[in-house]
Amino acid sequence: MDKVKIGIIGIGNMGSAHARSLMEGLVPELSLVAVADIREIRREWAAEHLPEDVIIYEDGDALIDDGECDAVLIATPHYEHPRLTIRALEHGLHVLCEKPAGVYTAQVREMNKVAASTDRVFAMMFNQRTNHLYRKMKEIVDSGDYGAIKRVNWIITDWYRTQAYYNSGGWRATWSGEGGGVLLNQCPHNLDLLQWICGMPVRVRAFCHNGKWHDIEVEDDVTAYLEFEGGATGVFVTSTGDAPGTNRLEITLERGRLICEDDRLSFYELSVNERDFCYTATEGFAKPEGAYAELVTDGENPQHIGVMKAFAACILRGEALVADGTEGIRGLELSNAMHLSSWLGEMVSLPIDEELFLSKLDEHRALSVAKTQIQEATFDTSGTY
Repeated sequence: MDKVKIGIIGIGNMGSAHARSLMEGLVPELSLVAVADIREIRREWAAEHLPEDVIIYEDGDALIDDGECDAVLIATPHYEHPRLTIRALEHGLHVLCEKPAGVYTAQVREMNKVAASTDRVFAMMFNQRTNHLYRKMKEIVDSGDYGAIKRVNWIITDWYRTQAYYNSGGWRATWSGEGGGVLLNQCPHNLDLLQWICGMPVRVRAFCHNGKWHDIEVEDDVTAYLEFEGGATGVFVTSTGDAPGTNRLEITLERGRLICEDDRLSFYELSVNERDFCYTATEGFAKPEGAYAELVTDGENPQHIGVMKAFAACILRGEALVADGTEGIRGLELSNAMHLSSWLGEMVSLPIDEELFLSKLDEHRALSVAKTQIQEATFDTSGTY
């Protein structure tokens, strides 16, 4: 096999973008042979814009069952990610799943168990892991050359969305259809990167504001305080209501501080370890010397194309994935912890109580109201990540 025959389940904003990339030949080792969507308007789009030999199915189950594909890319609403992944794996298909892995960790844990029992390739679409700036940050933190992490601050409020975005689908921004807001839709990338670079926190206290800036049920403004094993602390702030927004990630280490902002990465490197300096300096107001430098990276940022290329290469030649599918549970647990903390009004420890989280989520789902103002639309996502 020199090419992997792939089907896309869900051809909304992201699914259609992936379809266009494959049609343009940007991932030579993936061949688009099928798509599926439960919405007739999207199937009509597929019939008009995709090659005639691409098979169009009315739902993902039919695509999986038909046996035309070697692999599937799942880009449906979040609740369906684990179910469709499990079904595809059990039918012998390789799976690339869009973020998030699911809505709650209990369902994702079941998905990961099935994935571990098969020999199929399972990957997550964590395209931000390909970003040269974040890869460089991880390299520096992992090296240990600059000591342990002391503090993490991430203000990520450049996920601005209009009311038209939320009105574009009946499932969007509802507890029953999406299971959350900015934490579950926009921030899975950031939460994955946070744990990928810094490790998982052990305690979280979050404040999630539902419908603060939009007419929606779910959170569109979040501030969270994090505690890590070893004593490091962090703050995570996100919103879809800020214009202009900010994307600034700071990681303070014992021997310096990394700052990632405006597509640049700088590092203030201390001449000595601050922990050593603190207890050896004789002057009460003395500070360790240091200097800023803009860091040089490889400049590569392949994003979704890079993830898909790695997915195909793993299937065909056993090469490394950008993100193994089973890793999707980590950032989701952090998201679940923030929701649970806000619902309970208290600090929560990780790993979370999964049964308690699901019971609280079910309470919100029971109160979810069907939308009456729906203006079905599919938007161009290029340049939004």
